[in-house]
Amino acid sequence: MPTGSTEQARAADPAEAPAVAAIDPPSAATRSTALAARLEPFDSYWQAPDDVEKGYASFFEYYRHNYLPRMPREKSSRILVISCGPGYLVNMLRENGYENVVGIDSDPQKIAHAQRRGLDCTTARAFEYLAGSDQQFDAIVPEQELNHLTLEEQIEFLTLCRQRLRSGGLLLVYGLNGANPLVGSENLAHNVDHFNTFTEHSISQVLQLGGFERIEPLPLKIYVFWKNPMNYVGLAVTGLLELGFRIVYKMYGKNVRILTKKIAATAVRP
Repeated sequence: MPTGSTEQARAADPAEAPAVAAIDPPSAATRSTALAARLEPFDSYWQAPDDVEKGYASFFEYYRHNYLPRMPREKSSRILVISCGPGYLVNMLRENGYENVVGIDSDPQKIAHAQRRGLDCTTARAFEYLAGSDQQFDAIVPEQELNHLTLEEQIEFLTLCRQRLRSGGLLLVYGLNGANPLVGSENLAHNVDHFNTFTEHSISQVLQLGGFERIEPLPLKIYVFWKNPMNYVGLAVTGLLELGFRIVYKMYGKNVRILTKKIAATAVRP
């Protein structure tokens, strides 16, 4: 093992890293029209398929597997979904008994799909909504990748989310994983509105800068459609690849555990 590898790994581990003070955002909140992203606005959901209605079934499974286990236990919890698009996550939570879920998205056409299903979703810009609201939520889930914000915008956005959460409230965010050797660099390069990628260490750092604690990075799995036999093939292949990547990283003195295409993290307002 290279000299100093143990120290490097320890310094990279967020559990052992020194505490990082939260950075206060600029006095005047950034407005959505001034954000750096140009082609894919941060406050609008972009993953919806061409057949929007079909997406309610496919994304239901994705969110049920990756998100539902992280949500508050109390079904009466007030949850805000930012960049909700047609309301796929809002719909999944409602179908699983959550009574107070609201969604916002800057695209009125996407919101129209959600409203036709009776979902509590409205057209709003993310930064303006958070800065201008006095509501308090038990959980906030942004449904656009944090990579669509610059570092300064990320810190400001996370700070606004923290202000809208109750003490002990949960934030669940996600972004593109730069640690995967196959797709990490392509994740960054294929879209001019991607300003960075994350690893489990850097996503923890940006959440610390936003003022959050009890940060837990986690992988986002894409092979969660158990009725499809090919799901198990994809799960096996990607699982073996990720195991191999972890071994190689370890040989280079890097403590990298999460190697999925996308990475998420939960964090708690102090």
